[in-house]
Order: sequence, then structure tokens, then C-alpha cells
Amino acid sequence: MREKVKIAVIIEKTDTGFSAYSVDHPVFSTGASMAELIDNCIEAFTLYFEDEEFDPVRLSFEIDFKQFFQYYKVINSKALAEKIGMNPTLLSQYVRGHKKPSQKQSRKILYGINRIGQELSEMKVIYERNRKE
Repeated sequence: MREKVKIAVIIEKTDTGFSAYSVDHPVFSTGASMAELIDNCIEAFTLYFEDEEFDPVRLSFEIDFKQFFQYYKVINSKALAEKIGMNPTLLSQYVRGHKKPSQKQSRKILYGINRIGQELSEMKVIYERNRKE
């Protein structure tokens, strides 16, 4: 059985949420949130490929660093740069869209972001209420 080719889906931030389009197929979608956009893209591609069984795993969602950091403002680029061992000024230029990172630099940044996400997903926050007895 031959492996299906990945389909690049470019995500862009809009004033009302997000839009996405395929470079290789006439498929476009929008959503108020990232989760809604992804769901809508899966539905759009399923309809587009209605004559064959479509596997959503084929979709490869891509967003440029500038838009990524505009959406995920909670991620501090200076702190991320320090965590991944990158020059903060260089990462700031990627975030502002003044420079485009190489594939190697992109992987390094994404690895750092994924690592933080993994750490957060594994963390349990414990709190106690002070009780007066």
C-alpha cells in the first residue's frame, strides 16, 4: 500500500479568526479559533476527496513565525530564545517577520515550543487552601 502524500495547509491570522488554504488543492476554510479552523479544514478536505476515503493525518498545518507569535502572545520570544540557546535578537527578527529562519533554525524553534508544551502538559498544579480551624 502506498503512503499518501502530505497536504500543506497554510494558516493565516485574520481580524475575525483564522483562514487556511491549500497550495496544491482548491480548498479554503475559515474559523473563529484554531480548533474550529482545523475542524473546518478536515471537513472541507473530506468533501473535496469525497470519492476516496480521506485521512486527516495527511494534512500538514503551517503558520509562519510572525503570525504564530501574534496568536500565541503568551510565549515570550526572549525567554524562548534563552531556553533553546538562540540569540534573542535573531528570534525577534523571525517573530517580527524581518528575517525568515532556515529549516535548521525553524526545527530548533519548533522543538523548543513543543518541549515547553510537553512540559506543561505533564505538569500538575497543586494548591492548598489555608483553613482556619
